[in-house]
Amino acid sequence: MSATEKQNQTSITEFILLGFGDLPGLQVPLFLLFLVIYMVTMTGNILILVLVVANQHLHTPMYFFLSNLSCLEMCYSSTILPKLLASFLTGDRSISYSSCMTQFFIFAFLVGVECYLLAVMSYDRYLAVCKPLHYVTLMNRKLCIGLTAGAWVGGITISFVITLLMSQMVYCDRREIDHFFCDFTPVIKCSCSDTFLTEAVTSLMSATCTMLPFLSTVASYIFIITTILRISSATGRQKAFSTCSSHLIVVTIFYTTLILVYMLPKTYNLTAFNKLLSVFYTVVTPMVNPLIYTLRNKEVRGALKKEVQAFMSLYK
Repeated sequence: MSATEKQNQTSITEFILLGFGDLPGLQVPLFLLFLVIYMVTMTGNILILVLVVANQHLHTPMYFFLSNLSCLEMCYSSTILPKLLASFLTGDRSISYSSCMTQFFIFAFLVGVECYLLAVMSYDRYLAVCKPLHYVTLMNRKLCIGLTAGAWVGGITISFVITLLMSQMVYCDRREIDHFFCDFTPVIKCSCSDTFLTEAVTSLMSATCTMLPFLSTVASYIFIITTILRISSATGRQKAFSTCSSHLIVVTIFYTTLILVYMLPKTYNLTAFNKLLSVFYTVVTPMVNPLIYTLRNKEVRGALKKEVQAFMSLYK
């Protein structure tokens, strides 16, 4: 590394997140919108955690995984939204180099965990629908904890490797990141190093935490749908499908937006559209997931109704 590169590397102490700065007249409305989304996200996911912990009927593998997903969604939103909200209020879009790397590390970590966790939940639904007589034996407590721990460890390992590679790169005088958070592609565009190795390793690592879980999820649902179609009665088919419909909706929303964001060409004309899609899977999805699981799940609705009635009885 030349002396000039070293100087440039040490001189970069912060980046500028351009975010939605090109919409000066909408800063206050955007602040209010994202504030409401953040509050609804936190409230909905905390509610699911409380219900799963408080209600004995929800102490099952499916809701154990769901509680992990809710915890993840809260961390997800808290990694991105507070900084975004502050930028709307103050107009300060700067983020320190260390904060940017930390934000990306946590973000990538949580994305990886979510991919693995959704695959685990798909496998859980596969056992429940396709092997109902052996479900309790197969999906025991030990396996639940092992699968969940594997998802968290897998996510943090992949994120650590990618973030380490990014931190070793040289960042020149260009400090503007055309995004509302520190994502991989916008950040490395600020580097004057050769990004080939970093991008190649990142693509490989990303495939292990996105494509493999995605294919596993697809395989699980192929078996699930095949099994459901073999059920002779319409009532039986409806009951079997209802056990996995909420999860299927969540998986479809998550992977559709994720694939669109990272598969679309990174051209200037599509920058705004990419931001919109990124908002959808980083901000909107964590908000709608609790609503999907609450509104479409009879057990969760029943548990919520029971807890509300118990709470109301305290004031009679």
